[in-house]
Amino acid sequence: MKENKLVDLSKQFAVDIVNLCSDIKENRKGNVLLNQLLRSGTSIGANIHEANYAASKADFINKFQIALKECYESDYWLGLFMETKMIKEEEYTELYDKCSKIRKLLIASINTAKQTQ
Repeated sequence: MKENKLVDLSKQFAVDIVNLCSDIKENRKGNVLLNQLLRSGTSIGANIHEANYAASKADFINKFQIALKECYESDYWLGLFMETKMIKEEEYTELYDKCSKIRKLLIASINTAKQTQ
């Protein structure tokens, strides 16, 4: 059940990131930093999806750890965008909350997978 929730949350987060970056680019004269957020924000779900087809438990854990790193990177870019007024605080808060939920689920899943390894 957690895996499905994690997949759904990470996919919706990726959609939200794509929409945000598109909005910034069209309406707020985006810059090269958009690519950083776009890559990290969409990589989370891609790595979670790829983990479902892992060749081994170690490969599964590795994919989830990569997704977790991408979560932390997305947090950084979102915070930077808010502090530089590229996004509104409300936009930041909504995306930060989603990213935090994904991060917590990833940490719990990684810990569980390591215990059963």
